[in-house]
Amino acid sequence: MKKISIVTASYCSEATIVDTIRSVNRQTYRNIEHIIVDGASKDKTIELVRAEGQRIACVVSESDKGIYDAYNKGLSLITGDVVGFLNSDDFYCSDSVIEKVMTVFEDESVEACYADLVYVDRDDTAKIIRHWKSKPYKTGLFGKAFVPAHPTLFLRRSVYDKVGRFDLSYRLAADYEFMLRIFHRFDVKSVYIPEIFVKMRAGGATGGSLTSIRKQNEEIVSALHQHGVAYSKIIFFLYKFFDRFAQKVRARFISPNKPLGPI
Repeated sequence: MKKISIVTASYCSEATIVDTIRSVNRQTYRNIEHIIVDGASKDKTIELVRAEGQRIACVVSESDKGIYDAYNKGLSLITGDVVGFLNSDDFYCSDSVIEKVMTVFEDESVEACYADLVYVDRDDTAKIIRHWKSKPYKTGLFGKAFVPAHPTLFLRRSVYDKVGRFDLSYRLAADYEFMLRIFHRFDVKSVYIPEIFVKMRAGGATGGSLTSIRKQNEEIVSALHQHGVAYSKIIFFLYKFFDRFAQKVRARFISPNKPLGPI
């Protein structure tokens, strides 16, 4: 049975990390290695990690240069065949998410898979705010504001050996630059799973203020230029605006009392 490594980056996450850990604990797939990379939290985060973690193989708690530095630290610790990231604000929607992911990777030609995500209210996680619905990747989609939801992206470890790790010069959009790199530049073979895999609490580093959103968009434009993506800035941001609007509209059609599954 192939092993999957799940890396969770955290910092002062005592209010949310238990949901994250328990969602990993409940996964039906057996061979899971859960790695926690914490930024020297000063609250009860590590205490909760040690109390709740049933599948945790390694815990690191030390100062870092931000979330992408934590991701890179996690990548230096993994031993799994497949790798995914699940932040301390996020959790899997069902107990069978990893089972479905690893079924896809039974095809040895597949290098990546990704699915859909919903943003939920930070306090009431039954309240869905946005539904990030993706699509199968085709060349040129990044010029139309396409990007998979990073918490739903799973890669073979060999992809990181080939492509490299997160570029820390991107403080708010290193995950975007990395996904642009693997899909556009390296053309990894991917599979899109049309199901909601992850609930993400709204907010975070890039969702809390207009300033952070502006800075993230500047980094996204920089990444597009770095990798030579042909695009029109006006058309790109129109696509992005209408996609965010559509996410909010789709959220209204998801019943909070119905278990999330294929949509």
